[in-house]
Amino acid sequence: MTAAKFVEKYDLYRPEDHRAAEHAIDTINREGIEVVRVVWPDQHGLLRGKAITVPAFLAAMKAGNEITMAPFFFDTANAIVFNPFSPDGGFDFDGLGGSPNVKMVPDPGTFTVLPWAEKTALVFCDLYMSDGKPFPLAPRTILKNTLAEMASNGYKLVAGIEMEWYLTKVVDNGLGTCSLGAPGSPADPPSVAPVARGYNYLLVDHLDEVDDILRPIRNALSDMGLPIRSFDDEWAPSQMETTFDILDGLAAADAAALFRTTTKQIAKRNGHLASFMCTPAIAGFYANGWHLHTSVADKETGANLMVPTGDTPLSELGVNYVGGTLAHGAAASVFTTPTINGYRRRRPYSLAPDRLAWGQDNRAAMMRVISAPGDMASHVENRVGDSAANPYLYIAAQAAAGLDGILNRTDPGPVSDDPYSADVPQLPGSLAEAIDVLEQDGFYRKAFGDGFIDYLVTMKRSEVSRYDAWVAENPDESTYVNGVTDWEHREYFELF
Repeated sequence: MTAAKFVEKYDLYRPEDHRAAEHAIDTINREGIEVVRVVWPDQHGLLRGKAITVPAFLAAMKAGNEITMAPFFFDTANAIVFNPFSPDGGFDFDGLGGSPNVKMVPDPGTFTVLPWAEKTALVFCDLYMSDGKPFPLAPRTILKNTLAEMASNGYKLVAGIEMEWYLTKVVDNGLGTCSLGAPGSPADPPSVAPVARGYNYLLVDHLDEVDDILRPIRNALSDMGLPIRSFDDEWAPSQMETTFDILDGLAAADAAALFRTTTKQIAKRNGHLASFMCTPAIAGFYANGWHLHTSVADKETGANLMVPTGDTPLSELGVNYVGGTLAHGAAASVFTTPTINGYRRRRPYSLAPDRLAWGQDNRAAMMRVISAPGDMASHVENRVGDSAANPYLYIAAQAAAGLDGILNRTDPGPVSDDPYSADVPQLPGSLAEAIDVLEQDGFYRKAFGDGFIDYLVTMKRSEVSRYDAWVAENPDESTYVNGVTDWEHREYFELF
């Protein structure tokens, strides 16, 4: 008798996963796929993984595919934050000493042919330890566990993505002359130029100017089946906004990650650089945000449970959901705004929230309610997010907080007509402050586990300490562009 393969041994595929695996095999044969990128989102929301041959992929759907866990030791500049060769690897989890391999197990329902890469497909993976237990630091697992907790209470999260980003033209890639970087010191990013001039919100002429660049991105997203709704000309020159139709929580996170990868890769192939950094150090550029639209639906019927029936902004459940997101909004800041640069958005009267307020169709509020009595599309928009946020942790933080508000019937307080003057607590004003709040927060420790929170706090403090050291050596703010340091631009512009 042969030993059961990893996936069968630990019963990792449901019947629908087996059906999706058969569909993936059919697609491989029909499309002549030669290589599959097996990927997983890391702690920063970046996609890591391998490009493997078709036989290796078919084997991975039975036995998994081994890969090092090493990227989980690194901060955003690949500084080694944890000592992999200490007995426990520096973690509060057994089995992570010595930088062991983990198993990538493909989620066959996410198998996608990549239109821009010849005979190539991509599939998202979940990470497992050698004993079949989920890898405890994997953000996709954190989200899946959070959504499972919602499901156990009879709910599911529905999400819509509205993300701002910058499109620039590469003028000089700098290879051969620039610094190539080192652990803890990012390489110099390419020199770029804007693709438009002038602040002209929703100007169709600006869209037309860059249509040749956007078209292959739009087509690729459509060909992959992502529910794209719009590409908009945003407020600042070269600033874009892309919106999606609604998806269930995990699919929305996968879509956000795939959208960013698609946009960056196609832009780069065509001599451009797309960046989801909040505020690049480029004169005239403005802050990017990620507005996350969510509602809570009945798990069985799919009915929207946030629809108001009277003169209240939302149903009672919806109001309590908002209460939870506000109650835990400060602690969630590391998840919604994980970069030093992202906190430059949090200014009064800037159309980005600076405090824990909610409002009816009010873009100054952190939680903007978009609803009408009987309107089945009634939902809320969290406007606090950074476009560089990890989709899995952003959505998980929202789901966990909202569910807590529902279960505890949390009162969000009065709706604010002027959120910037509301007498409510302020959001953290820096990543360092947000880390301190998260470290002391009991709610997310219970929701995501002490080990994961301690890991993330340590990881992000490495980033802050490197930034503080740079500022101490470069205190002259007159050298900053848009008030943004060169450190931030090198750290985030090309990476995100």
